Amino acid sequence: MSHPAGQRSGRGAFMGSKTTPDALSIQAGTAKLQGLLRLPPDASSLVLFAHGSGSGRLSPRNTFVAEHLRQAGIATLLFDLLTEQEEEYDAATAELRFDIPLLTTRLAVATEWALQQPRLRSLAVGYFGASTGAAAALAAAAEIPAVTAVVSRGGRPDLAGPALSRVRAATLLIVGGNDTQVLALNRAALRQLRCEKELTVVSGATHLFVEPGTLEQVTTLATAWFSRHAQPRAAPAPAVTGTK
Repeated sequence: MSHPAGQRSGRGAFMGSKTTPDALSIQAGTAKLQGLLRLPPDASSLVLFAHGSGSGRLSPRNTFVAEHLRQAGIATLLFDLLTEQEEEYDAATAELRFDIPLLTTRLAVATEWALQQPRLRSLAVGYFGASTGAAAALAAAAEIPAVTAVVSRGGRPDLAGPALSRVRAATLLIVGGNDTQVLALNRAALRQLRCEKELTVVSGATHLFVEPGTLEQVTTLATAWFSRHAQPRAAPAPAVTGTK
């Protein structure tokens, strides 16, 4: 399903009092990934952010989305998929941002870490992916049943390849109407998804959603999607055995 998104109110309407996030680190093999956790009271779900090209836990756009999710009672974990040294290498070569298996593994490790934390393990899990991070989010979701919702912002879901057909998490693809090449790639990826899915086109937006009001539309769409779909999966019914 594809439909355009209408104009929303200005950015200020979404900004409330901020809480200081908890700084943390996640060990992924020999790499130590830095992260920021925001855990509002009575949260029922956790959204992990998979950042895109040349971005990380301090991304202003994803921080803005995370703050809006927090205001809706959704916990968020923004973390670096690459170490500082890897980011320097990637800035010079642009190689690692397209290493989807590496990014997928890092996201899966962070998810496993979250599911082991006493204050997080009872929460439903969702992913918010941007650019190439969206491919990692979908590839990881295809392998981790705990993930029940995925939102892609200006993402490259096509880079998830064959994993697309194995995704079971409800998936929302958000693309700028003026981001024509990426929009075509998202439409092709949408056809490969076999889960509950939707493609929303934000009119007038380019790849980074810098146009006035467009990022606000992303936050509204993402919050609604996670509120609806980031829910614990129902446990399978116990097997019925015969009586003697």
